[in-house]
Amino acid sequence: MRKLLLPLLVAATFSAPAVIAADFSENIKQAMASDIRTDRETKRDRNRKPVETLKFFGIQDDWKVLEIVPGGGWYTKLLAPALRDNGQFYLSLGTERLKTSLLTKKPFDKVKLVGSEGFDFKNLNFEVNDLDAVLTFRNYHNFDESERASTNKAAFKALKPGGVYGVVDHTRRHMQKKNDENGRRFDPVLAIKEIQQAGFVLVDYSNIHYKADDELRFEVGRKTVQGNSDRFTLLFKKPE
Repeated sequence: MRKLLLPLLVAATFSAPAVIAADFSENIKQAMASDIRTDRETKRDRNRKPVETLKFFGIQDDWKVLEIVPGGGWYTKLLAPALRDNGQFYLSLGTERLKTSLLTKKPFDKVKLVGSEGFDFKNLNFEVNDLDAVLTFRNYHNFDESERASTNKAAFKALKPGGVYGVVDHTRRHMQKKNDENGRRFDPVLAIKEIQQAGFVLVDYSNIHYKADDELRFEVGRKTVQGNSDRFTLLFKKPE
């Protein structure tokens, strides 16, 4: 799969990811140690590697960052407190659950909800245009083609020039059609092409979540794969 990405990277206009602020990794580590996190969440740290992932995306503590589809709030519990003092954290799409639970507590009191709180992709607008980063983790596979196009377009519009778009998802074999085993996987080459079509430039990809022993054959929830799925980690930028 890594070989498939190389031609696309060669064709891309390269620029190195922004250097992470010296203290942001420490902010994330402090958030990881918070007692608001459950044991189940902390057990996923080793696999999800949030410090390394956010460092690759270049996130800094004074940035304006939007997370798309936060789910149960795994990354929200890290990013919201880490950005609370100097930056601004936003959430959009599927936020209803967190709005009435997690976001009522400190240090999540400064989180802002933008765009749709449900999953309304029609005329999707994140209602900001000066973000430093838009991030989405293991969600891209959930959207159909029109929803992906709408999300990518809205992300592009919400970012300031030079802003970054970070995408992580479970890897599907290149050009493999959807079947009963790969519904929660996505072809990274197709993701790159779709996101480039929205106007983004591919900056880099990382092997942080590369798993050599994931044969890309089985559903990511299977016991033999769960917690060990191969995931692509892609970094894009809105041209300046």
